[in-house]
Amino acid sequence: MSSSVSPLFRFGIIADPQYAAIAPHVAMDRYYANSLAKVAEAVEIFNGEELSFVMTLGDVIDRSFSSFDDILPVYQKLRHEALFLLGNHDFSVSAGHLSEVAARLGMPSPYYSFLRHGWRFIVLDGNEVSIFAPPEGHHHRGLAAEMLAELQAKGARNAHRWNAALSDEQFAWLGNEIASAAEAGEKVIVMNHYPVHPPSEHGMWDSERIVALLASQANVVAYLNGHDHVGNYGTAGACHFVNFKGVVDTETQNAFAIVEVHADRIEIRGFGREVSRTLSY
Repeated sequence: MSSSVSPLFRFGIIADPQYAAIAPHVAMDRYYANSLAKVAEAVEIFNGEELSFVMTLGDVIDRSFSSFDDILPVYQKLRHEALFLLGNHDFSVSAGHLSEVAARLGMPSPYYSFLRHGWRFIVLDGNEVSIFAPPEGHHHRGLAAEMLAELQAKGARNAHRWNAALSDEQFAWLGNEIASAAEAGEKVIVMNHYPVHPPSEHGMWDSERIVALLASQANVVAYLNGHDHVGNYGTAGACHFVNFKGVVDTETQNAFAIVEVHADRIEIRGFGREVSRTLSY
């Protein structure tokens, strides 16, 4: 088969299960307890495909560290590698557990990168500078409060307590990862919990510098995120920005995707409420 028909590789995407053993928030159409069955259904479909990995784009839980004990066993039925990144709700746990979240999800560190089939995946920790994720007393909490106050004074639409920013260190690391990928001839897909483009009330506080960086680098093909449960899509430069819909929304409908990477395009196969898209590069 020619490369135009058969993808180079595939991977699965789940966003925002936000599981908790609590009653639904009907006004917001969020059915927290139903996410166990929805993730199990996604796992079953993923197990019928040849995938390199499955990434959950944050907010595995809605609240309570013990929620991980219910939902992570569902992922153990996956015959592929289950990878995670950190969302804001993953830190809706008691203060003593804040520093344990990444380890509980089996992550090598809060942000990291990995290679698959000559592609570099860069996984960000969008919560690093926030008023909820750093340990109490950490200087990133103070920095976050300052950033939030500045954005609120400007009337910025993303000036919300549930958004956050990268540290300057992580932003520099992102630039270095993209540069070393370019030197190695690798294309890049960036993954994060938060959207950065198109601008929205759910966006990272430092979206502008992130978009400027990604849009200026020819080897950066796509940025994949969750957080905004209704989903979204845009482009900046040659980079495609895809916001996947949240699993937790609606009583019965699911939302997940299989991403197929081809030599000239990325095909997103949406399941349930998720949209199918073709991203040319």
